[in-house]
Amino acid sequence: MKKVFALVMALVMVLGMFAGCSAKDAATATEAPNAAAPAGAIKVGAIGPLTGDYAIYGSAVANGIQIAIDEINAKGGLQFELLSEDDQGDPTMAVNAYNVEMEKGVQVLLGTTTSGACAAVAAEANKERVFLLTPSASNPVVNEGKDNVYQVCFTDPNQGASSAQTIKSLGLGTKIAVIWNNAQDYSSSIYQSFMAKAKEIGLEVVSDTTFSDDGNADFSAQLLDASEAGADLVFLPIYYTPVVAIMQQSDAAGYGFKFFGVDGMDGLLAVEGFNTALAEGSYMLTPFDANKSDDLTSGFVSTYEAKYGVTPNQFAADAYDAMYIFYAACQDLGFTSETSPQDICEAMIPWMQSYTYTGLTGEGMVWTADGCVSKIATAYVIKDGAYASVG
Repeated sequence: MKKVFALVMALVMVLGMFAGCSAKDAATATEAPNAAAPAGAIKVGAIGPLTGDYAIYGSAVANGIQIAIDEINAKGGLQFELLSEDDQGDPTMAVNAYNVEMEKGVQVLLGTTTSGACAAVAAEANKERVFLLTPSASNPVVNEGKDNVYQVCFTDPNQGASSAQTIKSLGLGTKIAVIWNNAQDYSSSIYQSFMAKAKEIGLEVVSDTTFSDDGNADFSAQLLDASEAGADLVFLPIYYTPVVAIMQQSDAAGYGFKFFGVDGMDGLLAVEGFNTALAEGSYMLTPFDANKSDDLTSGFVSTYEAKYGVTPNQFAADAYDAMYIFYAACQDLGFTSETSPQDICEAMIPWMQSYTYTGLTGEGMVWTADGCVSKIATAYVIKDGAYASVG
């Protein structure tokens, strides 16, 4: 049944390309795996939401990996093949996708994309000794107690504490409201570290409200609470889907808040039908700025835009970096298409702790034994419909 579903989805994607892509379709489109993989290719797996509410994230990850693979394969020598599966951000679907990929001979996982789904897959990969380098799953639960799981993105606690410190140091607000998702590990973890850091540095939080579904359509109670408490800035440790609704409803009510988000807010400007003027002057943390003029960034962005029709977000950039990190490991450790996932895993663990990487999302990145990356969380402001560096 899964094979029939996969064939149907592949056909739908091909027909969609002939029909032409809308802005939303382009933002979430990924290529089907190559029909004829390069001979002797090392098989790389990616799992993430290619459909559903979080498709912008999962598609960006798959696209970023594919661009890196295309560049690497063009060099000659080592060859790679990407096998990508859709999990819609659901942990059960993610584990099913993992099993499908392992049956197809995947040797290493560059994903899954979202934290809850990644935690479920990580537990299986840990038992079976498959190395998992996630571009985007940032919650500590992903790699906690798992020596084979490493992150390219900075962690949720890092984001929460950095957000509080940035708001304080830049004087972005004196009375802060927080709206967070209590049913989501990602949001809860960032919220907890933000609140702890805010208390430590004397940042006043005057409104603390929550919700439990990213499909929530009504944030009037949360916004009213923030307004009545006198908040001048709203901190949003959540994904972009509810951010859109919050900004729209805040504007309709005439509240005039500033907003500060984290990496889950990336993708906001690509939402079909969203008036990006509502995000003007909003801040967020992200390790990637598509407007930077260095050769690496400009080359990646131009290739991505030509191939997929949209500007890449940080998830695409993190995934591109993840693939180049694994490529370096293959060169150093001599991996081939015949190397077992277990042998790759055991060799990758000590190698990651001795490796230093500079790429799209950071300079001099290094990893600790718990799989966390050390790199700087950078604040950007949305200006004229694009990200601009702060300070």
